[in-house]
This record gives sequence, structure tokens and C-alpha cells, in this order.
Amino acid sequence: MVCQTQALQSDVWNSQPILSKYYQWGDFIYGGIIFQSVFLSAVQNFRTQPFGQLPKNSIITENYQNILALDFAAKEINRNPHMLPNVTMGFNIYDDGLNARWTNQATMKLISSSNRFVPNYKCSIQDTLLAVIENLSSYFSYEVQNAFGIYKIPQLMYACSSAETKYTSPLSIHQMVPNAAHQYRGIIQLLLHFKWRWIGFFAANEDILEWFVKKILAEFSLSGICFSVIELFTSISYDTSRGEIMKSAAAFFEKVTNNKANVSVIFGEIHTMVTLRWWLDHESRQTVQKSKGKVWILTAGMELKNVGNGRTWDTQQLHGVLSFVIHSNELPGFQQFLQKTTPSSSNGDGFIEEFWSQAFGCTFQGSLQNNVGGNTCTGEEKLESIPEHVFPMSITSQSYSIYNAVYAVAHALHVMYSSRFKTKTMAKMDKKELQNQVVWQLHSFLKSVSFNNSAGEKLHFDENGKLVAGFDIINWVTFPNNSFIGVKVGRMDPRFPPDEEFRIDEDAIVWHSWFNRVQPLSVCNPSCQPGYKKEKKEGEPLCCYDCIPCLEGWISDMEDLDDCFKCPDDHYANMGQNSCIPKTITFLSYEEPLGISCVICSLSFSLIVAMMLRLFVKHHNTPIVKANNRDLTYTLLILLLLCFLCTLLFIGQPKRITCLFRQTAFSIIFTMAVSTVLAKTITVVLAFMATQPGSRIKKWMGRKLTSSIVFSCSMVQAGICLLWLTASPPFPEIDMHSSKEEIVLQCNESSSVMFFCVLGYMGFLAIASFTVAFLARKLPDSFNETKCITFSMLVFCSVWLSFFPSYLSSKGKSMAAVEVFSILASSAGLLCCQFSPKCYIILLKPELNKKENFLKRKH
Repeated sequence: MVCQTQALQSDVWNSQPILSKYYQWGDFIYGGIIFQSVFLSAVQNFRTQPFGQLPKNSIITENYQNILALDFAAKEINRNPHMLPNVTMGFNIYDDGLNARWTNQATMKLISSSNRFVPNYKCSIQDTLLAVIENLSSYFSYEVQNAFGIYKIPQLMYACSSAETKYTSPLSIHQMVPNAAHQYRGIIQLLLHFKWRWIGFFAANEDILEWFVKKILAEFSLSGICFSVIELFTSISYDTSRGEIMKSAAAFFEKVTNNKANVSVIFGEIHTMVTLRWWLDHESRQTVQKSKGKVWILTAGMELKNVGNGRTWDTQQLHGVLSFVIHSNELPGFQQFLQKTTPSSSNGDGFIEEFWSQAFGCTFQGSLQNNVGGNTCTGEEKLESIPEHVFPMSITSQSYSIYNAVYAVAHALHVMYSSRFKTKTMAKMDKKELQNQVVWQLHSFLKSVSFNNSAGEKLHFDENGKLVAGFDIINWVTFPNNSFIGVKVGRMDPRFPPDEEFRIDEDAIVWHSWFNRVQPLSVCNPSCQPGYKKEKKEGEPLCCYDCIPCLEGWISDMEDLDDCFKCPDDHYANMGQNSCIPKTITFLSYEEPLGISCVICSLSFSLIVAMMLRLFVKHHNTPIVKANNRDLTYTLLILLLLCFLCTLLFIGQPKRITCLFRQTAFSIIFTMAVSTVLAKTITVVLAFMATQPGSRIKKWMGRKLTSSIVFSCSMVQAGICLLWLTASPPFPEIDMHSSKEEIVLQCNESSSVMFFCVLGYMGFLAIASFTVAFLARKLPDSFNETKCITFSMLVFCSVWLSFFPSYLSSKGKSMAAVEVFSILASSAGLLCCQFSPKCYIILLKPELNKKENFLKRKH
């Protein structure tokens, strides 16, 4: 076998050693896979301390579960005879040290032989490198990705970057994390859910800040979210002096203190929490003003465990943090696997002694640290006794992603081998062929891999090589001893329907003590209450505005509406201008006091007319009844009775039949009554003229004349009404606008011209009757009825002249009430003025009701 190499000097790397730990279970079977990971750091020196007071450099403690998740997955696959029966999976672990030099050195070592640091020179087939599981920051991840991309080595990334890199990722990248766009949509949904429209934004580096402003800022603005501050905080490098760290901390806290928003979003990556840890250091904050409580929203990858567990790290500032993390689920058997992990049962584990020493504050006999003194590790200590914030027994999101990454490669290999060797077994496969072809052929199978993991979740990649999954929302609760726990309070998962992809449990969230444990507000100014609308302040962000009361008749029924709106036609605005109240349906009904009063008056006057008619019929042969045409008297009484009763057509809910005939019935009946009065007046005048010597008028007197007068006058009115009903008949109408709080059911007269023509003609007859009666008031007679007619017509005309302005200025049922009152008043005027004197004589002065008294003449 010939191994090709590329010339590359290796002595340039001697300044920094590669920190490497590994698991080894013996020799790997031919074709074995080594998973390389650049995410953990080996700790060199530490102090022995009890629980909760671990040394500052507790990186092994923080990441040991990730190591065990890698081990757990590999062992499960190796024990499964149906997965990769002739392949043993193994792995090495390398540290990037958050340093570009160490990262590049680890990259070159991966593509070198195990005993020679010469890149592109690898002759062994027992430790074939098939995939790299990595967690690289965006600062230098593109360098590693490009290096592995040249060799077509599949790379599975389990870290979630907060920004899209400006460098093009090679096709070999497969991300075990969901699309970051879902996270940003989740942050927007979270802000909108709690009505946080005024927030601070802090970016971990310039790339994130630039990417956010160009790509994401517009989405926040479209959702109505504004920023009180958009700032960049500079990462603190590990060789920075103490004074410079203090200056950075002071500058950061000054921004936080001056930031009026109660909510701050930090877009960062895994190492961002290391920087934030320095800024939240108790010793650093002694020199700066203590900031008020904040609601911190952290993006995925900013694990709170990276704050550190040391005695000097004060975590109270991060109490109540809401953090987006990659979705995880409990793996069957994983917790039991952790519980069984001990130094004696973990052969080949190069990390366990360091972890055990850090976690339990002890040293092993024979170790270098044992010379310092302290408790001796027995190896029988229980992991479940370690506080949750030091070593969680439940699986974390990173461990879950690593576990799935191992299985993704295993399933891709399984499918690849199954498809290529249907006719011959792997044992007959040429070893060199397997070594040279398996790596680059694995990409297509990884891209299309789809499987259910042991937790029952389906895993597959989208077209961009990102895992189709969601994010969990964790609420971090800290305690005075700097311990903390994470509580899942929500999710953002695109696998659910659009209306269910975002969920949040408000009751499960614990807020910072600054807010008295209640949900905080984060707005530029107090919200505009219902009844007000927003008015933008000139020169201020969109979220800063004044509150202006709605105009009369307009409402706003929610907070912070951009504009008020009118109520529907069947509703009206309440006094507070914040809700619409249904209008009450109203008309002149029989149940309300006004309607009842009208009905009582109508029936009472009708009863009086009926009694008068009976009285006159009873005394029909007396002179007072026979005077001035007895038939016309009876006719007028009957017409007055109908006038009083026709007012009932104006009461009650308007209907088509009542609207059609109430005005015509009223106008024709009243016209006949007025024409009857006119006929009586003319009869009086003609009777006086007929008594003059030589007069020929006597032959015109009689029933024919009075009947013709009444008939002709009534027919003219009937013709007008017929034309009205034919051309534009009245109809029932629902009036929603005349009254603010009522829907008025009324009759629309359709044609105002015809309505006033009817009233005008009736008024003309009344004026004619009044004029004739007024001129004949002084005619010599013992009982001159024209005086009574004059007064009755004067009352009649006065009533109807006042009717017009009252009617025109009324609305709704008041219009019907005005007309009913006018009918009753004018009818009562005719009744009282014309018939009360006669009734007085019949009932109280019967001695005057004699023929000889009417034959006397006054001179």
C-alpha cells in the first residue's frame, strides 16, 4: 500500500501542545470509525474544593456528560448486531481551547498518522477517519471546515451558531441543530407574547452584529419591536490584563444601566458566556454601579453552565434568564449509564479521574495532585449526589445532539454498506477500497438519512443540511449559593402546525426579584389604554408614541392601537370610547309610558265622542241638535271618533301595511272632518242670506249642497293620497343614525313633497273654514255656531302650524309622538269648541233648548 503525502513542516506547532484525551477498548476492527471532536478542554491544575465551590477551570466537569453521551452512543451501536455488525466504532477527543492555533493544529493531526505529525500522510486502515463531530465558534470554524472539506470528510456540527457565517460552508457540513431562522422567529414570538416591544440588543462580535442588522433587524421592526440600544461587546481574550477586563466590565455595565429596557437579548455563541462571566464577576462589579434586574434572553449555544461554578462567580444577575436551547429528550438507559459510571468501571476513559477529582473535590492516590493534600477519592462516590448545576443527570441539549450525530453516521454507513454489497459481503471487500472510498461516499447517505432515535423522535436533514428539529425555551433559576437549575417553559418547533409551533407556560416562569416575581414590562412608554390611539413622536423610534383620545363615536378596544375605528351601525361607543354597546331597538310602543299615554288619550277622547254622539242621538229632535244641520253634526262626531282612533296606527312597531295607510287614513279622515266644518259654516252663511227678502239662495240649501262640499273636498285629498301611494309609497325603515344609542324603527314617508302636500291641502281647508266662520261670527242669531267654529279652527290651525317645526326637529319615535299629539290636540279642539256648548245646554240648561228661544233675534 502506498501512502501519498503533502510536504508540510510540523515543527511550527511545537509552541502549543495538543491537548488530547481518548477512549480505547482495544484494537479496532478493520474499517473502524474514529469520531473526532474539537469541543472539550483537558484541565492541567486545580484546587480541591467541596461541592458548589469547584475550581474556575472546571471545563471537564461542565462537558463530561458530552463525553459520556459520545461513549454511550458508540457502545450502543457496537452492541447492536444489526447496525454495523463488522465495524467497531471508536473516537478521539481534541480540544480547540478557543484558540485558532490549537484548532488548526488539531485539524492537521486528524489527517496525519497517529505517530507522525505529517498532514495527508495516513497509511493505517485500523483508525480510518470517517467523520468529525465538532463544536466550533464562527470565529475560526471556516478554517477547519475548509480543511476537512478538501478531504471530503463529513463534519457534523452540534453547536448552534447565532449568525450565518460570511464564508461559504463546504458541502461536507451536516448540522445536528435546527435552522437558526426558527430561533429568531421564536424570539420574536416570545417578545410579542409578553408584549416586550422595547428591548436592548447585545452582539458577541462584529460578524453577528453586522449579520443581525442586515438580515434580522427588519423582521423585528415589522413585528413592532424597537431597540433602546444595539451594541457590540468585545470578547475578552485569555491573555487580557486584569485592568482591561475591569474596563470592559465597567463599559458593559454602563450600557446595561443606561439601557431603559427591562429586556435584553444577547446574540452569542458558546464562548460568549465565558465573556459574560467576567462581566458578571462580583469583584468586577464592586467598582461599577449595580444594575437593576433584567430579563436576559440568550440564544442557543450560550449554556448557563458555562458561567462556571466557582465561588467568585455571582450568578444572581442571571436569575430568571430565558434561554433558547436545542430540543432534547430523555434517552432510555442513559441515566442508568451515568449512574454506573465509576473510575473502576471505565477502562480506557482518559477523562474520568480528572472529572472525578473536580466533581468530588478529591484526589487519587498516586496522582500529582495528591501531593498537595486533601480528600482521597475512593472511586465509590455517586454521580447522582453531585448538584444538578455541576453535573446534570438528565441529558442536556449538547449531549443529545452528539448522541444523534453518532447515530446519524452509523445509519448512513449502514445504508451505504447495505446498498453497495448486496451480492458480496464486507469480508470479501478489498480493504484499500473501503478506506479510500467510504469517506466521500458517506455524504450523500448522510444527506438523506432518516431514522428514529431511541427516544422515539424522527431525525432527518433538510435541503440545507440542517436537522429538522426545534428549540426548547429554558428558564434558569439561580440560588444564593450560585447553584442553578433549568426549567423547560416553552418551545419553538416547526414540526408542529403554524398555530402550535410556539408554546410558552407563563405560570412556570420565575422572574428576577427586581420585578417582585411578576412579569415585567419592557416598553418605551406606558401602553395606550383602550379609548386612545397611538401618535408617533417625531424623531423617536416607532415604539415611542403619545396617546391621543379617540374622537367621539370612535373607539379602540385594545391597547396600543394605531388608530381608532367606528362601531358597527347597530352599536354605539360607550363613554370610555373603549367598547361598542349594542343599540336598543326603539319605536313608539304600547309598553312604554309615552305610548301608553297616547293610547289612553285616544281611547278616552273616543269614548267622550261616543258619549256625545249618543247624547245627540237621544236629543235629536231638540232645537239645539237640529240647529245648523243635524246630519252634519252626526257626521262630524263620527269623523272625530275616527280621528282619535286613527292615532293607534302610529303606535306599535311599524309594518308595511300600517306605514302605507296611516298617513292616508289620517289625512282623508281629517280632510272630511274639516270639510264638514266648512260645510256647516257655509250652511250658516247661506241660511242667513236665504232669510233676506227676494233671495234665491234658499233653493241651493239642503243635503245636496253639504254632501257635495264634503265629497268634493275629500276626493281632492283622496286623489293626492292615491298619487302618493302609486308614485312613492311610505315604507318601514330601520334608522341607525338618527339616534346615538338607539335603532329607530319608523315609517319613511318616502316623499316629503307628497306628505307636505297632504298637510298643506288640509291646512288650506282649515284656513278657509276659519275665514268664513270668522266673517260670519257676528250674524244675528240666538245660537250662532260660527263663533264656535271660529274658535275650533283657530285651535286647529295653531296646532298644525306648531306641528311643522316640532316634527322637523324631532327624531325617531318622537316624530310619531309629535304627530299623534297634533292629531289628538286638533281633534280635541274641534270637539271641545264645537260641541261642549251644545252639551252644556242639553245637560245643564235644558230650558234653553226650546224652539222659541231660537226664534228670537238679537239686534
